[in-house]
Amino acid sequence: MNTTAQLLQNNKSKILETWMQNQLQDNSLRDDLISNEELRRQSDELISSLARATSTGNVDNIHAPEYETVIEILSDISITRARQGFSPRETGMYVLSLKQALSAILEEKHSDQPEVLYKELLIIHRLLDNLSVVTFETYIKGREEVILRQTDEINEISTPVIRVWDGILALPIIGTLDSARTQIVMENLLQEIVNTGSSIAILDISGVPAVDSLVAQHLIKTVSATRLMGAECIISGIRAEIAQTIVHLGIDLSNIKTKASLATALQLAFSMRNVEVRNSSKKTGFSISR
Repeated sequence: MNTTAQLLQNNKSKILETWMQNQLQDNSLRDDLISNEELRRQSDELISSLARATSTGNVDNIHAPEYETVIEILSDISITRARQGFSPRETGMYVLSLKQALSAILEEKHSDQPEVLYKELLIIHRLLDNLSVVTFETYIKGREEVILRQTDEINEISTPVIRVWDGILALPIIGTLDSARTQIVMENLLQEIVNTGSSIAILDISGVPAVDSLVAQHLIKTVSATRLMGAECIISGIRAEIAQTIVHLGIDLSNIKTKASLATALQLAFSMRNVEVRNSSKKTGFSISR
């Protein structure tokens, strides 16, 4: 058994206590996200698996089979912390504080043997630095998963299909249209056309900050897909500056029904459905009839 393995095996309790002390003294410790009991459990599990891995004599290659459990534990911790909202620094300090604990015990044991101390410190630092890289890589992967999930959720929320009347759907679009978002818009709209049997769909772009040739092409694709489903599409929210931009870009929307506001688009949709909206009286408000 090598010196590093002996250190981990013979001083497990002391290493754990020193490591826990280092973590608890860190001002950035998120005790609101993880309890001291859970932190101790994770730390104890990692030290035990690290002791078993180093007992094979391998302290260099963390990609060897004996380190699979160590990597698995670190990966689970990193991904969990990424999902819980820990920062990269807070996650990285988990492993770095273990290096500090091991270094302190080595210095205590080999204070009278500087050459041995230097050699052992190099081994420990190299091993823990490699494990730190694994921690960061896994944390980044976890954060990317969180960001992608949140992006999908935001896209779903920001593209609601509203049934405003029998046979009439409205889809208010907020933000910039790109290829991925256009796909979501089309899928949601087409599915709702199938579900409701609607024949008219209103795309309201009042919340789109700017329309360029790419956004216009995405709108045209959505209109074409809607027509293939047997429904007519109306684009509303054509502001003056957007109209000027479309003209300057030479984009032809002449075969698409467009309106300046959602209200006028609804009026057009009602007329296409032979629905009449009138103000019956000041007290009773509006009435709708066919």
